[in-house]
Amino acid sequence: MKSLLLLTLSLWGVCTFAAESKNTKITNVTLALNWKAEPEFGGFYEASLNGIYTQHGINANIQEGGSGTPTVQMLANGKVDFAIVSADEIVISQDRNPKNKVVALFAVYQTAPYIIMSHAERGFKSLKDVYQSEGTLSIQAGLPYHQYLLQKFGKPKANIVPYMGGVANFLNDGKFSQQGFITIEPLAAEKNGAKVKTFLISDEGFNPYVVVLAAREETIKKNPELVKNMIEATRLGWQGYLKDPVKTNQHMSKLNKSLDLATFNKGAEIQKPLIEAKGQLLGQMTADRWETMVKQLKELKQIKTSPAAQDLFRP
Repeated sequence: MKSLLLLTLSLWGVCTFAAESKNTKITNVTLALNWKAEPEFGGFYEASLNGIYTQHGINANIQEGGSGTPTVQMLANGKVDFAIVSADEIVISQDRNPKNKVVALFAVYQTAPYIIMSHAERGFKSLKDVYQSEGTLSIQAGLPYHQYLLQKFGKPKANIVPYMGGVANFLNDGKFSQQGFITIEPLAAEKNGAKVKTFLISDEGFNPYVVVLAAREETIKKNPELVKNMIEATRLGWQGYLKDPVKTNQHMSKLNKSLDLATFNKGAEIQKPLIEAKGQLLGQMTADRWETMVKQLKELKQIKTSPAAQDLFRP
């Protein structure tokens, strides 16, 4: 009788699971990244690889980006369902395109990973030294944080040149400094024998949320359950990746062969304190941070209006 009961319960469980699986609706979505597969996207790939998105009814097609990929415009124009953007891009987008609002759902980086990297031999003590010393600074001129630093430090003595990516020019010129992500460029330079000094932009007072999962306001209103599931699955993906990134790093290193596995693993470790904020859930955002970003962009004349914080993100 006991064996029969166990068999009956087992069959009931299998049938119930089959029925639930059959009735579960899977929604296909595209998630556009603004760069290639790197540690800053680890949690998204984790959620995809381990079936977390699928368990939440989502088939997420992760679409890699590259230099200049306009993810915020792609999202605003309905070309993709979800995209990775930065907080300043969202504010600027709502200022310029208020009818097709892009809204933040989940912010990976609580501290922006933007850096300026210089040669340690130059002995710079602060980021101001980089701007106010002779030499070359490679940076994308239109970046809001560069405009913020120019406003803060004044006219630079450094020769500002366009950022072309990579670290080749840095390695070949001892007076060369450049922009970057703390998880990538310093590791690449050090691997090639350079001694580097990095300065976080956030330490100077400009600290936007970075690697922000975003959607259109229209999507949030029309399909709130999908958006809720996307946020929950993404949070679980990041929890898993922060706990053990090795398997996902192995996968990403096959997609992005410009970085070796050791660099992926080191980058994943370096970024952890920039992602985890004491006393709050992964990905959470606050109105105060958004209001500060709006104020700073207004002072930099990057925007004409002042979008309200409640329109910029979903808590």
